[in-house]
Amino acid sequence: MKKLVFLNLLVIAILISGLYIVQQKGAQLPVKPVQTQPQTVLAEKNVSKVAVPITGISQVFGQFEENAKHPLSLLLMQILVILVASRVFSLLLTFLGQQSVIGEILAGIFLGPSVLKVISPDFFNFLFPTNSLGTLQFLSQIGLAFFMFIIGMELDLKIIRSKARDALFVSNVSIAIPFVLGVSLAYYLFDSYAPSGVGFLAFSLFIGISVSITAFPVLARILQERGMTKTPVGSMALICAATDDVSAWCILAAVIAIAKAGAITNALFTIILAMLFVTIMLALVKPFLAKVSSRNHNMDDPGKLAVAFSFFTLLGSAYIAELIGIHALFGSFLAGVIMPQNILFKQKITEKLEDVSVLVLLPIFFAFTGLRTQIGLLNDAHAWTAFGFILLVAVGGKFGGSTFAAKFAGQTWKNSLSLGALMNTRGLMELIVLNIGYDLGILTPQIFAMMVLMALATTLMTGPCLNLIEWISLKREVARTRSL
Repeated sequence: MKKLVFLNLLVIAILISGLYIVQQKGAQLPVKPVQTQPQTVLAEKNVSKVAVPITGISQVFGQFEENAKHPLSLLLMQILVILVASRVFSLLLTFLGQQSVIGEILAGIFLGPSVLKVISPDFFNFLFPTNSLGTLQFLSQIGLAFFMFIIGMELDLKIIRSKARDALFVSNVSIAIPFVLGVSLAYYLFDSYAPSGVGFLAFSLFIGISVSITAFPVLARILQERGMTKTPVGSMALICAATDDVSAWCILAAVIAIAKAGAITNALFTIILAMLFVTIMLALVKPFLAKVSSRNHNMDDPGKLAVAFSFFTLLGSAYIAELIGIHALFGSFLAGVIMPQNILFKQKITEKLEDVSVLVLLPIFFAFTGLRTQIGLLNDAHAWTAFGFILLVAVGGKFGGSTFAAKFAGQTWKNSLSLGALMNTRGLMELIVLNIGYDLGILTPQIFAMMVLMALATTLMTGPCLNLIEWISLKREVARTRSL
């Protein structure tokens, strides 16, 4: 034991001695002179950079400030602030009986120019400088790709097929009515709120898809928390929302292709490529993945090869979708849909992705959305009137369309109204669509802010609407019992 200690000390002594000798020899080497720069260049530089060297405690604090502005330090600080704000708002909204995802959306708006920049502009500019937003955006897009992959895996196509008739009818009506109303509303919004250089076709299609989408994940979470998952209306809502999601993302892919091409005729090539891509994924890739996973069906964990193929499919599908021009998120969603139906396999893959994507990366997406949302742009009566019409069309088309379609399909008024309230939930899926429209330059910051507020309002009203429907139904039931 003593011999080992002596040898370790000897090694350390030799190392220190060697470093000292090299440093002493290196200090004798001549230093290359600094090349002088033209006077005009020096004048353009910041005066602080030509200042006298700072020593002592000021130098220490200056070093800390410089380290804090390093891109990696800044990104880590941004993530920490975003996660803390998301947890605080989520706990608050959960306490108030709302979904935690609404708290994350509010946290994003709070950290953006609508609140934080108004309260403390200096801190906001320090925390979210413009040159750092690109990194946040890419990080949020990776999180969304993982999340859409999980959503795709959660879809059970067999259940959709088994109740396809009623669900497909209600889903189609719940998309068609608000879509048509949204396109019609775009006619009146176009002159005032469409960006320069954007035609009516792209603008109207995006307004239509924005008011007609349903947030499947938020809806599923609401049903789970309220114990409605296995009720008739809960099952119907899940199937309708799942069908709605598939339809909406297919429509969105076509809308993106048209928006990028500028006209339907120019977008035909992109749409044909997209259909070919979907066909290959369903006909070739899906059976191949099923064979890979079947080799591990008796194991507690899917093999590394199966996991590797899953991630490769996710990233490859997202890349090809982006390459075609229908957005990487559609590719991620499709990759999730074609995953093997082995329940254990899906659970294990989901466990590997869900914690990171939902707890870390999604709040970054909400924060980034909040950084884009400038509620202060709604600064006149005309803007608030336009927002009112957007909200009216969104709620009337989605809530009303789903309710009457469900009633026509044979549901009771209580179940029809409950289904309408659930399908009116937008949440995360709406924000994804809006960010795509913003990135493509189809939505201005002003119309983007209106749409974010609409998504927040329609998601917030879901719980209270369900409570009100339940209360009215119970009250009518009591009155009917007393009259007997």
